Amino acid sequence: MLEGTLASPRARRGGALLLAALVLVALNLRPTLTSASPLLGDIRAATGMPFRLASLLTTLPVLAMGLFALAGGRVSRTIGDRHGVALGLVVIAAACTWRWSAAGSGALIASAALAGVGVALIQALLPGVIKHNYLPRLALTMGLYSASIMGGGGLGAVVSPYTAHLAGDWHVGLGIWALPAAAALMAWYAVPGQMPEAAAAGRGLGPLLRNRRAWLLALYFGLINGGYTSMVAWLPPFFVQRGLTAQHAGSMLGLMTAAQVVAALTLPALALRNADRRPWLAFGLLLQLTGFIGLQLCPDTLRWLWVVVTGFGLGGCFALCLILTLDHLHEPRRAGELAAFVQGVGFIIAALAPFAIGWIRDISGGFGAGWLLLTVSAATMLGVTARYTPQGYSAAMRGLGE
Repeated sequence: MLEGTLASPRARRGGALLLAALVLVALNLRPTLTSASPLLGDIRAATGMPFRLASLLTTLPVLAMGLFALAGGRVSRTIGDRHGVALGLVVIAAACTWRWSAAGSGALIASAALAGVGVALIQALLPGVIKHNYLPRLALTMGLYSASIMGGGGLGAVVSPYTAHLAGDWHVGLGIWALPAAAALMAWYAVPGQMPEAAAAGRGLGPLLRNRRAWLLALYFGLINGGYTSMVAWLPPFFVQRGLTAQHAGSMLGLMTAAQVVAALTLPALALRNADRRPWLAFGLLLQLTGFIGLQLCPDTLRWLWVVVTGFGLGGCFALCLILTLDHLHEPRRAGELAAFVQGVGFIIAALAPFAIGWIRDISGGFGAGWLLLTVSAATMLGVTARYTPQGYSAAMRGLGE
């Protein structure tokens, strides 16, 4: 890998190439989630899936992201970061290729879960890679990485329904994302010698499982991202139910994602001024509260405002949660292991949110109670934010930093 300073011209070129490859890889981490939601009407018409079963198109890949993220350390030690990320891209491409011909609900749900496995492998490895290579610019680089993830989600929400409309087949809207995954794979292997073939031996999950702060960070990450997974799954169907077309509803999700991208770039940059990330995390959570309340009380008035405000809060908190996690440990490999654990447990928690809202939708016939559930969750996490004082990181991580 490169040294953290990236001082020489050759190192700077290598760092720029690696950064470009990181962006291309990150763009592939959300389209498999966001592409299905705007097409849900066509998918349900073709397969007969009820809302509860359709929620698995989001729930299962997020659950897979969590379960397989916990195996990221073993993958890194076995085949190395370079090949681990490449394996994730291959799995994503295979899942999207399967969707070109998946006719029934079982195949669609299985392909969604398979894509989640590929995403999990990548998300478990890249934070440690970023901390190793870009330590002096960690917040900015993590912001760019997070913005790229969100940008890929926006592309999935906007491009998929229009592609499906042009092709006259919703399978094309889901399957087309195999192509950018293949392009990212080639770009990733084009970066010369940035990563070792295998990581140093790790200590497994035992110490993290016994650490209270690791669990608190995972719960925090999971509940905040439960807002994102729920909006990805149900925002377009919510607006379709209120009379918008599938393309227009997908565009609303794309608008939310654009706000996430802006937030993921700007809030980490603003947070550079102080090691204390709490004020900006609180700001992001307050924005989420405002958006969720707006969707409950006046969803047809200024709908674009509630979508933008919610997206800005979600995008900023996603990036800052990852930065907050990496801040807790200085050594890059240990910080990467913590990030993998937090994402693993966190995404398992986040996977439950869209399923719960789909269940509520089937019972109540509307989404208002689901938005209320997200409001309560964001308010709770606003209270938890006060605990993350930088002066307490060392004590909270005692025994994990060696």
